[in-house]
Amino acid sequence: MGTTASQLGKDMLSEYQELTFLTKQEILLAHKRFTELLTRDEKDLANTRVPIERILTLPELKSNPFRKRICHVFSTSEYKDGSLTFEDFLDLLSAFSDSATLEIKSHYAFRIFDFDDDGTLDCGDLEKLVNCLTGETDDTRLTPEEMRQLINNILEESDIDKDGTVNLSEFQHVISRSPDFVSSFKIVL
Repeated sequence: MGTTASQLGKDMLSEYQELTFLTKQEILLAHKRFTELLTRDEKDLANTRVPIERILTLPELKSNPFRKRICHVFSTSEYKDGSLTFEDFLDLLSAFSDSATLEIKSHYAFRIFDFDDDGTLDCGDLEKLVNCLTGETDDTRLTPEEMRQLINNILEESDIDKDGTVNLSEFQHVISRSPDFVSSFKIVL
């Protein structure tokens, strides 16, 4: 542990604690896990981006049906390739931590579910969301009629302004009525 803390530096460690919902121990563990994903030539933590393929090998993401969307939402890459820097990785862990607020968790959940990144959840986003949750195999896929009915039910419940989409505030309103959301929206290293 001593070398991990010294590699980060006390100032950086303190700064990361101030900027995230993570404890010192969680940041040190995140640093260890992130550096394990680096190759031998990629030891410059400040400037290294880990490709999405390596990030997705983490057991905590491997079985998450939204794993690729999660990486894309937290990636600051100008190429939108889902690669993550250490700070991107910390942001991801912070948003999914037990200490993150409902507002933060719902904001990122909304972004993850907004597959076309247009700021609303429309029928296409909702269909992809349902497919991610149910699986896209022939055995688990909903029929077109079941999908249509489910999306209509979601919009009936969530679309307050009746514009055919769910915006962030409508999403947050629905989430605020779901006490299990905060506890289920987490990733623990």
